[in-house]
Formats: sequence, C-alpha cells, structure tokens
Amino acid sequence: MEMSTEIGILLAYGFGILVLYILGYLLLVPLKFLLKLIGNSILGGLFILAINWVGGHWDLHIPLNFFSALFVGVLGLPGAVLLLILNNI
Repeated sequence: MEMSTEIGILLAYGFGILVLYILGYLLLVPLKFLLKLIGNSILGGLFILAINWVGGHWDLHIPLNFFSALFVGVLGLPGAVLLLILNNI
C-alpha cells in the first residue's frame, strides 16, 4: 500500500511539471513574437528617419508614426518603397 502512494505522488509531481512546462511554453511564444514585432517597428522607424533625411533633398518623405514604422519593420525595403509611392501619388 505504501509503494502505490509513492508512485501516485511521483506521477502527480510529473504531471504538475508537465503542466508548468506547457503553460510556460504557451506564454513564451506570444512574448517572443511581440518582442520581435517591437524590435522590427523600431528598426522600421529608424529606416523611415534615414529615408526622410536622404529624401529631403528631393522632397521625398514618409510620415513617421507607429503604423508606418510597423509597416516598414514587417515588410522591409518593399514596404518603404510602397509607402513612398502611396505618399507621392
């Protein structure tokens, strides 16, 4: 009788560790995505600032806001070109 109690306790601990691992994984994946999105948005904003600095000589600029920085951060150079085209239509 005493042996089955120890096995039950070990199984309960194992199940608890498994549940903690799954919950940690489920919370970590969206956090990584969010941090990557924020980092790309910051880089997109810096890229827009560079375009505005260089493009100032030719009267080319992209309004800098959160959505344009996110757009350029996610799409990269094609996103910046698309924003330039849409802004100068």
